[in-house]
Amino acid sequence: MRLGVTIDYAEDFADAAAEVRRLEGAGAEVFAVSEAYSFDAVSRLGYLAAITRTATLMSSILPIYSRTPALLAMTAAGLDSLSGGRFELGLGSSGPQVIEGFHGVPFARPLGHLRETVDICRTVWRRERLEHRGREYTVPLPREQGGTGLGKPLKLINRPVRASIPVAIAALTPRAVEQTAEIADGWFPFLYHPERADEAWGASLAAGAARRDPALGPLDVIVGVPLFVGRDDGSDDALIERMLSAYRERMALYVGGMGARGANFYTDLAVRYGYGADALRVQELYLAGEKAAASDALPDDFVLATSLIGRAGRVRERLQAFAASGVTTVLAQPLAPTAGGRVASFEALRGML
Repeated sequence: MRLGVTIDYAEDFADAAAEVRRLEGAGAEVFAVSEAYSFDAVSRLGYLAAITRTATLMSSILPIYSRTPALLAMTAAGLDSLSGGRFELGLGSSGPQVIEGFHGVPFARPLGHLRETVDICRTVWRRERLEHRGREYTVPLPREQGGTGLGKPLKLINRPVRASIPVAIAALTPRAVEQTAEIADGWFPFLYHPERADEAWGASLAAGAARRDPALGPLDVIVGVPLFVGRDDGSDDALIERMLSAYRERMALYVGGMGARGANFYTDLAVRYGYGADALRVQELYLAGEKAAASDALPDDFVLATSLIGRAGRVRERLQAFAASGVTTVLAQPLAPTAGGRVASFEALRGML
């Protein structure tokens, strides 16, 4: 299992970058930079490429609708070059709230867009002339689709460090997870519950794996998880409760507020986990503006099972549960209030492997 750290899009990046050096020294193998309607992840990843030496750098995630597939391929190749072959491209569709609300681009047919984006990226990295005829993208763009008719197939000018850069896809719905298991090198689930993951995704993963090209190798299951390791003597219990409360509020935002009734991927996931009545209650309360009540309505088991927050013994048990369920990369988000505490939590987690 690889252990890494997520750099959140809302963090002060100058402070986060200073911690990255310490965390790499503490054994962090991956640094993932997230992106929402925030500062972009690419400029941050370029900076991290300059100040890190051994760790893998990963986007988690770049939304496909805000960049063309060729630009995503160019960006990944550039970051891979800057880092000496240490970059992994994390992609996702995001959702209509961000894509239409912030980028002004239609959110349509995400599975088709993702599949064709991955195909185009791999063509570009092989330095083949880019000719693609798909439902979502046609390259070069012909006159009958609004082009001038002057476009011609081009190949990447530079020689990539690698002809194949690992691609991981964020996917939650059964169909999306099935496609990810078929075409991607890695998979980003969210709110990952080790004991109930098979209920939510097992059939989809199996169906996708049955069509998977063996050359891709095993699917890398990449799970982001909040981290705080407290002392087993109970002296950190008050801080543990604070961390769990903060995480509970964040979960309520997703399960309750990310989307509308009938159009929230995270509510649907909680239902597939078996928390149906609770999930719908959280959504009802959150959309009514009762955010604290929505947070309180989340089942304790759901909060505890999807986090690495607690006394050291409990965190060790949860890490073992993640590994036993098939997780191959853990991206921790350390929550301790000080830089030293965050590094110490990561060091403690690493010592549990």
